[in-house]
Amino acid sequence: MNQELSMNANQLVAYLQKPTSEFTKADIISFIQQNNIRMVNFMYPAGDGRLKTLNFVINNQAYLEAILTCGERVDGSSLFSFIEAGSSDLYVIPRFRTAFVDPFAEIPTLTMLCSFFNKDGEPLESSPEYTLHKASKTFTEVTGMEFQAMGELEYYVIAPDIDMFQATDQRGYHESGPYAKFNEFRTECMSYIAQTGGQIKYGHSEVGNFTLDDCVYEQNEIEFLPVRVEEAADQLMVAKWVIRNLGLQYGYNVTFAPKITAGKAGSGLHIHMRIVKDGKNQMLKDGVLSETARKAIAGMMVLAPSITAFGNTNPTSYFRLVPHQEAPTNVCWGDRNRSVLVRVPLGWAAQSDMCVLANPLEVESHYDTSQKQTIEMRSPDGSADIYQLLAGLAVACRHGFEIENALDIAAKTYVNVNIHQKENEDKLKSLAQLPESCVASADCLQQQRAIFEQYNVFSPAMIEGIIRKLRSYEDKTLRAELEGNPQAMLDLVNKYFHCG
Repeated sequence: MNQELSMNANQLVAYLQKPTSEFTKADIISFIQQNNIRMVNFMYPAGDGRLKTLNFVINNQAYLEAILTCGERVDGSSLFSFIEAGSSDLYVIPRFRTAFVDPFAEIPTLTMLCSFFNKDGEPLESSPEYTLHKASKTFTEVTGMEFQAMGELEYYVIAPDIDMFQATDQRGYHESGPYAKFNEFRTECMSYIAQTGGQIKYGHSEVGNFTLDDCVYEQNEIEFLPVRVEEAADQLMVAKWVIRNLGLQYGYNVTFAPKITAGKAGSGLHIHMRIVKDGKNQMLKDGVLSETARKAIAGMMVLAPSITAFGNTNPTSYFRLVPHQEAPTNVCWGDRNRSVLVRVPLGWAAQSDMCVLANPLEVESHYDTSQKQTIEMRSPDGSADIYQLLAGLAVACRHGFEIENALDIAAKTYVNVNIHQKENEDKLKSLAQLPESCVASADCLQQQRAIFEQYNVFSPAMIEGIIRKLRSYEDKTLRAELEGNPQAMLDLVNKYFHCG
């Protein structure tokens, strides 16, 4: 028996002794029969960025075979704004590799994520999940490499203040109990996410920590491991569902909103990326950032203004993207610098064996640390449509390989200073700015839409729908209008409190 598979938190992996990528319909039926599973759930992301659910009671084996093979009909016009009621029927077909035992269901239930198909049995061109599939496939076709990603999922937990062991305001980073009140909640979330198939790197409390109206607001983060980009999106979607459901069980309110209140840390959805060929990370060469990585960064520098259309999707997003809040405002990149848009985090490129230095009894391991190097996009937040966002990033990184002057663009947008300090104001003035509103973001997407529509990755209908929604907020001057009016900003935050 494979020890690694046996230790996997996903019950199906441990039982079937095979990775999720090899799951078949016969495997799903066998697991259901042998583990007294009595219900099946289909889940699928809709236009509001949330997972929807369809429940099935397993009447008999023939019915189980039918739903696994044929899926079911759903009303697409109730799920997506771009589908008209007159021709709204869609099919949802389960993807067996996403199967997991529902950790919240009292009745033993197996859940699977689904893909959408149109009346002709073809993948729905404008569905977020299929858009990401096309972006990933095209990236590989153009570059010969695989695009991988992982997310840093930040969120606030809100509960009545017990007025004991008060945490230091805005100093909650990696805080331990008893000053951090929700560590146990976070670790239980992590356990449940792992059971659903999520590949978690770690979890910790984050900077944001304050009290308001007799409630404690504590920011937490769960970070994932890099996987194929389609898997990364599925894992993030399910993780948000898990955290919210467990919060409900505990009586905690949970929000992924980009901004909570004035002067306090907002929540981002930072996305780390790496590019892999033949199982090897291509982000480093000879211990330094490779041309491959710099070309991908250049693509993101070019398309950064329009990527906000996928990653920053309501007016409160742009109250987070302000100076001095560890959130980016300008189009630039740098090493270990949290004022930049794309950050190159520490990548274990040093030649020393730190484990031996910390533990003299150990021998040198010669561990291949080059696999760890990623690049991090810091503008997105919890309002993002996760599939559209990751598809947009895959397009941007691919675009970096298609433009002749990519390395020049990377060189011109590199910074190794804090651009918001007065002595660096000339550098700041030379850099393009991110949009300051949903309306401005829509304008940027309109200008650059041809790149996203190339190779039929983003459908014109999807792009039109995104632009129309962003412009409907009419928030072009909202940030300036609400400056110095914290109550009006709180009202806005409450309106979009449960985004994404």
